[in-house]
Amino acid sequence: MLTRLTLRLRIFLFFCLIALAAIAAVVVALWIGYTRAAAPELLDAFVFSGALSLFSILGICAGIWLLFDENVAKPIERLAAHLRARAHGGVTSALDQNTARYLGDLAPAASDLAGQLGAATLSTAEAIARETARLEAEKARLTTLLSEVPVATVMAALDHRIVLYDAQAAAVLSQIAPARLGASLGDYLERDLLEAAHKKMIRTGKEVSARITGTDGRQTYGVQLKPLGDSHGYVVILDSAEAEIPPEAARPLIYDFALLNPATRRIEDRPLSDLSFAVFDTETTGLLPHKDHVVQLGALRVLRGRIVEGETLDLLVNPGAPIPAASTRVHGVTDAMVKDAPDITSVSATFHHFATDAVIVAHNAPFDMAFLRCAAKESGLTWDHPVLDTVLLSAVLFGASVPHTLDALCERLDVTIPAALRHTALGDARATAEVLCRMLPMLEARGFTTLGDVIAQTRQHGRLLQDLNPVDKQGDAWQVGSKT
Repeated sequence: MLTRLTLRLRIFLFFCLIALAAIAAVVVALWIGYTRAAAPELLDAFVFSGALSLFSILGICAGIWLLFDENVAKPIERLAAHLRARAHGGVTSALDQNTARYLGDLAPAASDLAGQLGAATLSTAEAIARETARLEAEKARLTTLLSEVPVATVMAALDHRIVLYDAQAAAVLSQIAPARLGASLGDYLERDLLEAAHKKMIRTGKEVSARITGTDGRQTYGVQLKPLGDSHGYVVILDSAEAEIPPEAARPLIYDFALLNPATRRIEDRPLSDLSFAVFDTETTGLLPHKDHVVQLGALRVLRGRIVEGETLDLLVNPGAPIPAASTRVHGVTDAMVKDAPDITSVSATFHHFATDAVIVAHNAPFDMAFLRCAAKESGLTWDHPVLDTVLLSAVLFGASVPHTLDALCERLDVTIPAALRHTALGDARATAEVLCRMLPMLEARGFTTLGDVIAQTRQHGRLLQDLNPVDKQGDAWQVGSKT
C-alpha cells in the first residue's frame, strides 16, 4: 500500500514514526525512573519532564523533516519528473542541477545520463526524420491530388466513426458542424437513413446509392456507400455539387486508420493513447463567470496523442456588452471585432458538437467550464464530458510544490508560445494541446495508462483546483458528453 504514496508523503510518515518511537521511549524511561524512585512527590516533575521531552522531540523531528523535505525529497521528486520528461516527453533542454544541489553527485550523474539519452535519441530522430520527410512528401502529393479531385470522400469504420476525409468532404460536413476524425457520421447525416443504406450495403456486399438529409435538416445529399472488402469499414462519396462548397474551404486530407478498430471498452478504461481530446481556451471580459462574458473561444483536437491539424475552432463571441479596456489590453479583442460575431449560445453549441465523444482539456479548467455552464442555461446543453485539467496533470507529474502556470509548464516541457499568440484563445489552446501531448507518454510511463487512472491521480491534488468529473458509486468517472 505504501508504494502508492508519493515519496514526500512516505518520508513524512517515516519521520512521524521516528517521533512516535522517540516519544514512546522517553515515556517508558520516565515511567521506569518514577517507579524506581518510589517518591510520589516527584510525579509533577516527571510529568513536566515528559511533556517537555514530547514537545522537544516533535519540534526537532518537524524541523529536520522540513529541511529533509525541502533539500532532499522535493529535489528528488523534481529530478525524477525532469528525467521522465526527457525520456518520454520529448524534452531536450539541459537539467537544472541547482534544484538538486544537496544531493551530491546524483544531479550531475542524472544530467550526464539525460545527455547520453538525448544524444542517442537525436541520432535516432534524425534517421526517422529523413524517412518521415520522404513519406510526408509522398503524402503531400497524394493529398494535393485527392484535394483536386472533385469528389467528397469519407472513410468510416463499421460503427460509422470517421477514419478519413478529404478537402471536399471537410467542406460538405462543415456546413453542418466542424469535421473531425473519430466523429460519428450520424452527427452529420440523418442516422436512420444512413443505417438503412449501410445495412443494405452489408447485405448485398455491393455499392449502394441513397439520398440522405443532413442532421441540420437544411439539405439532402446524394451519397454512395462502398464496402472496403475485408477491411472493417466502408467509403462514403458525397455529391459535392449539391453542397455549395466555397473555394477557400479546402483542407488537407486527414486520416487515422487506427480508428477502423472498434472501441469496445468504457471510456474510463480505454488507454490514453486511444482517446480523443478537445483542448480549448477562452478569453473573457473579466474573471467572474456569473457577470462577465466570453469574447473568444479557441479549440483543437488531439487524437491518439497528436494534434490533428485542420481540426480547430477560432471563434469570436459577441458578449452583448462592452469589453472593458483592461481586458482588451490582455487579449486584444475589441468591441469592433465582435460586433458581428455570434453569441455564446451559438458558439458553445459549436464547441459542444466539436467535443462530442471527447475528453475536454483546459488549463485551469474550472474557470473556462464555468463560463460554458453559465451559458448552458440558455443553450440547453449538458456539459457532462470527462474533463482533464493540465494544472492537475502537472501536479501529478511534477509535484504540487512547483509552479503550474501555463508559462511555467511550457518552459518545463520545451513548448514555445509565440508572443503574438499568448493570451489569445487559439494560441493558449495550442500551447495547452502541445503540453498535453508531451504529458500523455509521461503519465503512461508512471503507470497511469487509462483515463480512469489519471482522474484518480488528479483527485489527489483536489486542493489545487476543483475536480469537474462526475463520480459513480465506485468513485470512477464514466460519462461522455452527448448533445441534448
